[in-house]
Amino acid sequence: MSSIALFPCLSTLDSGIIGELSNTLTLKVYTDNNLFSETAAKFGGDPERLKKMMYNKTSVFNQFTLEKEKAVNMFREILAEKLSAPVQYLFHGFLTSLIPPQVTEVLRVLVVDKKEGRIERAVKTGLSKSEAKKKIRNHDISAFSWTDFLFEKEAYDSSLYDLVIPVEAKDHRDITKEILGCFHKTSVLRTPESQKAVQDMKLAATVENLLLANGHKLAVKAQDGNITLVIKKSVLNITGLSKDLTELVKQVPGVQEVSIEKHKSYVDSVYRQQKFELPSKVLFVDDEREFVQTVSQRLISRDVGTYGVYDGKEALDLIAEDSPEVMVLDLKMPGMHGVEVLRQTKEIAPEIEVIILTGHGTTKDMEECMQLGAFAYMNKPVNIEELSATIKAANDKVHATKTV
Repeated sequence: MSSIALFPCLSTLDSGIIGELSNTLTLKVYTDNNLFSETAAKFGGDPERLKKMMYNKTSVFNQFTLEKEKAVNMFREILAEKLSAPVQYLFHGFLTSLIPPQVTEVLRVLVVDKKEGRIERAVKTGLSKSEAKKKIRNHDISAFSWTDFLFEKEAYDSSLYDLVIPVEAKDHRDITKEILGCFHKTSVLRTPESQKAVQDMKLAATVENLLLANGHKLAVKAQDGNITLVIKKSVLNITGLSKDLTELVKQVPGVQEVSIEKHKSYVDSVYRQQKFELPSKVLFVDDEREFVQTVSQRLISRDVGTYGVYDGKEALDLIAEDSPEVMVLDLKMPGMHGVEVLRQTKEIAPEIEVIILTGHGTTKDMEECMQLGAFAYMNKPVNIEELSATIKAANDKVHATKTV
């Protein structure tokens, strides 16, 4: 029961290749959209949100929410089920990056072409040249963001694939023949070793799910029931953390032994267990960079996840493409005044709770801000505990509204 995984390179010859391969080999086509639907059905949630987790760039707040890691974990669990089923698949989409190379019954393929050829092919579908360039560029940005998140590699890095085929002067039939030539080799057969790798993939996904639920972001490797956890960030008491992680992971059925490894970048930053019940999507807007950085670090040490920007336009741009839940906003900034930022924020995303924090506000400013829907109005210098408590109260209001 061998399968093929074709990573998309927009405007090559994917559609023709998929048709030829699925008909010749009687493969069941399984795409990203199938994965989104099945993941939402099994775990709950919105397929469109899962789509954004895969295709959009990683949220600036993800370091505090681990939303993308959780989505990827669910995707892996669904894929492991597919790979253990008695069905031959033609996987097509970004999901193919989630199939481990140890699962040797799947031939991982990339068909690539030069940008000029891709643009020319896209134009033939009815797009203008500028539309074609934009569509291909956006696809490549998504692809590179995805593989960078997973492997810290570019999407079209040959090391991620078993077979890379340049289009050159070939048509989809020529490329299909090349793929079939590799597919029929004995090295791409379902074997006990390959299915054992699928079971390892399942176990690793189960362990990772438990770790993420408890706020731990770690690389997980599984082999024959033995789990290796890789810590990328330094921790003051690694012995204590290792003990806690081992006790947690040993709760998972099928786990035999647990070992802890330090990643090569271990000393570069500090490990933190995320507490999801606390604010994790706080946008800090102030033109005083040092103030933003200092206060943000003090808030992060209190488990308040913040991201700083330094003018109103940058804040509105981020809101348009990301999803902050609480904003701490200065009034007097170069360019756009804080009151206007508040007004536009409430128009774009009224669910965001805005805390005004200013050293130059007037009574009139305060009245106007509260009328526009500000959650609180605070003056600098501010007590960090008071600010932290106010942010947490705003966060509680956001989440109370979400559950209604």
